[in-house]
Amino acid sequence: MTVILMLLAGLGWLLYAALRLRKSVHMLQLNSYRNDRFHTWNKQHLGKTAAVREWLPFLFVVPLLFGWEDGSLIVLVVIYAALILLRDKSKEKKKLAYTNRVKRLLATLALLALILGAAGYILAVYGFYCGLALLPLVTLLPFVLVTAANTVNHPIETAIINSYLNDARRIIGSMNNLQVIGITGSYGKTSVKHFLNTVLSQHYSVLMTPESFNTPMGVTRTVRGQLRPTHEIFIAEMGAKQAGDIRELCELAQPKYGIITSIGPQHLESFKTLDNVQKTKYELPEALPEDGIAFLNADDENVMSYRPSLRCRKVTFGYRNEAADYRATDVSVSSKGTAFMVTTPQGETAGIETVLLGEHNITNILACIAVGCELGVPLAKLSKSVKKIKPVQHRLELKKSGPITIIDDSFNSNPVGSKAALAVLKQMEGKRILITPGMIELGEQEYELNKAFGTYAAQACDYVILVGPKQTAPIREGLKEAGYPDSQYTAVRTFTEAMQHLNQISEPGSVVLLENDLPDNYNE
Repeated sequence: MTVILMLLAGLGWLLYAALRLRKSVHMLQLNSYRNDRFHTWNKQHLGKTAAVREWLPFLFVVPLLFGWEDGSLIVLVVIYAALILLRDKSKEKKKLAYTNRVKRLLATLALLALILGAAGYILAVYGFYCGLALLPLVTLLPFVLVTAANTVNHPIETAIINSYLNDARRIIGSMNNLQVIGITGSYGKTSVKHFLNTVLSQHYSVLMTPESFNTPMGVTRTVRGQLRPTHEIFIAEMGAKQAGDIRELCELAQPKYGIITSIGPQHLESFKTLDNVQKTKYELPEALPEDGIAFLNADDENVMSYRPSLRCRKVTFGYRNEAADYRATDVSVSSKGTAFMVTTPQGETAGIETVLLGEHNITNILACIAVGCELGVPLAKLSKSVKKIKPVQHRLELKKSGPITIIDDSFNSNPVGSKAALAVLKQMEGKRILITPGMIELGEQEYELNKAFGTYAAQACDYVILVGPKQTAPIREGLKEAGYPDSQYTAVRTFTEAMQHLNQISEPGSVVLLENDLPDNYNE
């Protein structure tokens, strides 16, 4: 009987440990496999990761106090069965990607967990039943084991990554006629990447990094998997969360041209100050060769106020700054999109029409026109190419959902983009509804920036649905300070609840702005 109970208890523990460890690996992946960020996340969510129910398996010691060893095993069987049946079954927004790195991590993790489990059972077999405490320790603190496995695998992962990076450098270096364009910025870089790809693809063979592949490994995967000798232009999006990140990407991609779309208070948890953001973004133009060109957003004060020492030529674009080399004038917005006139440094002009909404997209398109002209594409052809630009998925993307219009701006959110999105919503006819969890990774300024977002929302929305009561507390304060009626906003726990509430308060002709959608590691 004891052997059967031990097998059942072991099986229950294995299944539940696998579920807990997988969840923890998922969070590690969402935190970029960085132990420091993973540790911070676990500290912030300790109430969930080490919830009261996770302590229940330790009740196995109660029968031991009365000398009933089999009873301790029965307790483990029952509790693990209950925990498995009652586990969190909520749908993940972004599922765990079973990359080769994750598979290696899971193998190491399984080995560590089995060693602990086996140690507990061996102690129990030799009469030390308290050794079974090693089993619930694994399910109570899976993040400790995941951190250990990630640390053990670190030298292997570093060696593998370096081999991939060196191979990507070799491939790029061997293509003498390839022109690489790097794009960075606190916001707008993904949109500009897609727009530029559309415009230049009408005249050149172009490859861009897909989705949000803006890290060294993202660029490397693109180069090793997709870059061909026939490509004439490679557009590489370059993201950064700390100083030196852009420099590392430049050493890899070897860009000749660089675009800075914007500089603002993004990722301040790691950057700490706006000055550090400026220095890091300018690592791109500072890395360009003498015959290269740095394209800078003249409408962005944080871009223009920095005074770097550049070897390359500087070209500016904008529609508010009259000193910009490439300027937009006569801007008009309608239900069909946006139209404006563009003027080049040589005085040449052309009418531009686009289905895109938002003032920031005028600047984004100007960046593409500036690059196209400097690469030798006639302005008249660029004007036609711009008409082919489509909204990037989840970035001010207009959709219809029955009688309701959706403005999907859920990919990400930042102080500039969120304000621009609210400006678009304000122009719309019908009941204007905002659904948002607010903005993140803004460091010490996060509360005040979200509060300001609430103030802007009060001026643009007829109803506000806040996702995450704790996360959106500053937005609520901003709404209240602006005198927004309590009856016109509510806070819910999840996006699913938000959509259910939307069904109750919307009406035909309503316009709904989805501003940001946080990943699973930000669930409250």
